[in-house]
Amino acid sequence: MDSSLPPPDLRTLRREELDTLVDWAAAEGWNPGLDDGEVFWGTDPAGFVAAELDLGSGRELVGGGSIVRYGRRYGFMGFFIVRPDLRGRGLGTVLWHHRRDLLRSRLDPDAPIEMDGVFQMQAWYAKGGFVFQHRDLRFEGVARAGDTWHTSGDLVELADLPLDLVAAFDRRHFPAERTWFLQRWIARPGGHAIGLLRGDMLVGMAVSRPCRRGHKIGPLFAVDTLAASDLLGAVERRLDGESIQLDVPEVNAEAVDLARSRGMTEVFGCARMTLGRPPSLPMREIFGVTTFELG
Repeated sequence: MDSSLPPPDLRTLRREELDTLVDWAAAEGWNPGLDDGEVFWGTDPAGFVAAELDLGSGRELVGGGSIVRYGRRYGFMGFFIVRPDLRGRGLGTVLWHHRRDLLRSRLDPDAPIEMDGVFQMQAWYAKGGFVFQHRDLRFEGVARAGDTWHTSGDLVELADLPLDLVAAFDRRHFPAERTWFLQRWIARPGGHAIGLLRGDMLVGMAVSRPCRRGHKIGPLFAVDTLAASDLLGAVERRLDGESIQLDVPEVNAEAVDLARSRGMTEVFGCARMTLGRPPSLPMREIFGVTTFELG
């Protein structure tokens, strides 16, 4: 770390400071959701770390990041950011290792920790014990209502279904139970949360949320490509003409093809990396991850 800087104070982030991190992320082009801070905070209020420095005129927030745990069996690191004017001076290294070690202490010894890291930092994260799994690619386009959508089941509002049914389907596609998060994620102002039923079986779910620019769609989970296409089409009809983004696991080739078939283009990406044994998930059914910040 730069010897001209005092050691940072590393502590639990305060709620109002999370909004500051969200603003920094927006300035970086991360395009956060309009109320991401509120939902993220409620998921794990102890799951955010602040880096603070005395720069001569009082202590100031200079960096932060998430270390959210889901029970004691799975954790996710994200939202890692240092104030732009203090980058390249070692603060990020100190903050990142502290976050990793603190999250490990909050989990069972064999619980995996995952993250979505920018590609240029992949080798650095690997030195910290994280192993590359696959690339998550951000596709962007403009929603178009179209007139040729085919529905392979009955489209329903997720909020109208029993929460335990929705949570059970989500749990098939996410490494841990996250009912509290899910309940609030699907009920966001200005968002859309749609399920697809075949008979009495839930076979897909899609959620969109309004962001600083346009909308992000995630998760998009479906048992097959037809269900995923129906759900994406349903969301697009509601957002006709709006900018949309979808974060797609590259290992699901049909998901990549689906995004491209909608006229979406790749604009960004992250490396999904794991510390510990990777979770076993049906990647062919994951057409869009929920969020780069919390998994």
